[in-house]
Amino acid sequence: MRRTKSGTRALLQPNFFARDVDHVARALVGTLILVDGIGGIIVETESYDPTDPASHSFEGRRTPRNAAMFAGPGHAYVYRSYGIHWCLNFVCGEGSAVLIRAVEPTVGIATMERRRGTANVRRSGATVRSVGRERRDDGKIAFGATLRTPPRDRKAENHGRSEDWPDQGCRCGAPLRPEGLAVP
Repeated sequence: MRRTKSGTRALLQPNFFARDVDHVARALVGTLILVDGIGGIIVETESYDPTDPASHSFEGRRTPRNAAMFAGPGHAYVYRSYGIHWCLNFVCGEGSAVLIRAVEPTVGIATMERRRGTANVRRSGATVRSVGRERRDDGKIAFGATLRTPPRDRKAENHGRSEDWPDQGCRCGAPLRPEGLAVP
């Protein structure tokens, strides 16, 4: 991730996603996501790949629902979770994607509140609704979202968190990967 010469956040391109899904999941934390000028800072992500029993592409499984997971880096994979909420993922490689779990609202907060009844987007389903997207955006390259890199000085930008920020931990309610590693 680089800053532009002007010091502003650099716009992410599809090739940003063309690497290991776990690395992309960590790199997206702190990224500004805007859709039609509405959004905020990504504060929580989860990574999924075909070796992960919790992944929709586990063992290479392809269905009409998960087709976007095989569309290539930078594509959006949008699906409905438990028939209630739309969830947003960005595809990294063949059958791997990063789920955007939570966004800290920073731009267009009133619009986000109107769409959800609150600006709280600490759940993956809330993220998609608050930025005004849904299933029709599935399979599109970043579905018109603007994604900008985190500032270079993450410690200053993130309230004094340590240099190794973001933290890594286990997902709630999902099994460990077969090799026993926790998933970021």
